[in-house]
Amino acid sequence: MKIKLGVIFGGETVEHEVSIISALQAIKNLNTDKYDIVPIYIAKDKTWYTGNALMDIDTYKDFNNLKRYTKEVTLVKRNGEFFLVNTKGLFRRDIDTVDIILPVVHGNGVEDGTLAGYLETVGIPYVGSHVLGCALGQDKVVMKQVLRDNGISIVDYTWFFDSEYLEDKERILKNIDKVGYPVIVKPATLGSSVGIEFVKDKKGIEEAIEAAINYDNKIVVEKAIENLIEVNSSVMGNYEYQRVSPLEEVMGEDEILSFTDKYLSGGKTKGSASKGMASTSRIVPARISDDLTKKIKETSKEVFRLFNFSGVVRIDYLIDSKTKKYYVNEPNTIPGSLAFYLWKEMGISYKEELDEIINVAIKEYKNKTKKVRSFDSNILEGFNGSKGVKGLKK
Repeated sequence: MKIKLGVIFGGETVEHEVSIISALQAIKNLNTDKYDIVPIYIAKDKTWYTGNALMDIDTYKDFNNLKRYTKEVTLVKRNGEFFLVNTKGLFRRDIDTVDIILPVVHGNGVEDGTLAGYLETVGIPYVGSHVLGCALGQDKVVMKQVLRDNGISIVDYTWFFDSEYLEDKERILKNIDKVGYPVIVKPATLGSSVGIEFVKDKKGIEEAIEAAINYDNKIVVEKAIENLIEVNSSVMGNYEYQRVSPLEEVMGEDEILSFTDKYLSGGKTKGSASKGMASTSRIVPARISDDLTKKIKETSKEVFRLFNFSGVVRIDYLIDSKTKKYYVNEPNTIPGSLAFYLWKEMGISYKEELDEIINVAIKEYKNKTKKVRSFDSNILEGFNGSKGVKGLKK
């Protein structure tokens, strides 16, 4: 019997379209001998849809097509099973069943633990990192604090809220001076290089900050590495075991790897944008020493365990080519294109990668069900409401 696999993507996020690209790539590579694929699309207004038309990229070019060929649904649990139930009409019909969820979402509002938390509450098994790991991976400030406190190298930085900048701009700018130019200005909880600016000196800093504030209320400003090599690794597994892909050296046309580098390179050619992160210019393996490669791979495992990640992640590094010192830039809990382009360098096909992370999720779910999650006793049986909460103490 096939597994009914719900693939969730989209969401109210600036990385909405990137998520669609990544999800359709995954759907195309799933083993249909093992899985019945149920696409679940979260529109920008947070409405959930399902229907086979969602597996065709042309569906998203006209929102009327989306409404015409799909059903609005919600996910419910009933008698130990999970159903996608129609939310429209007089009668709430079951549209489909789902056994396990594969989230292929990017960005704030979905990848940041929000979706994982919802799936945990419903109780359905799902692939990938759980609430805390997703939240830590998304927030670049808290992520840096955890890394620093565990002795893992990060670049110098400062951070602030938009309200602090508006109330005391001079203090914020002085803190940035202490970090030292050039700097990178980033929205703290976004990904895919959205809203990120390279700033050479004071002249451009206020404009960059104001641009970042358009996307987030929390801003991080990092010291830029001037002799920069960007290297990424992917890690697959869970808290029990991890394996690391070959390292890639990413080649961007700008001072930083931009959204255009990642997703729109060659975008003038029809269909090229659908390649997602796979279209990025890269060199594999990265042109760094064997010793440095080994150290970065070990650090990748350490970060993976530290954040209790699961499934497949990508961890990005910054290397100073002169000093050979490396810094963790950020982990991506649901990387673009699920980093399949790195695993294929090890001879692991995308189909095999998807099988492995789904199997990890099933194993974790079975292990979790063996743990004590609640008690049979009900303390409310002895609760005397007329005496208020104090009645519990008697």
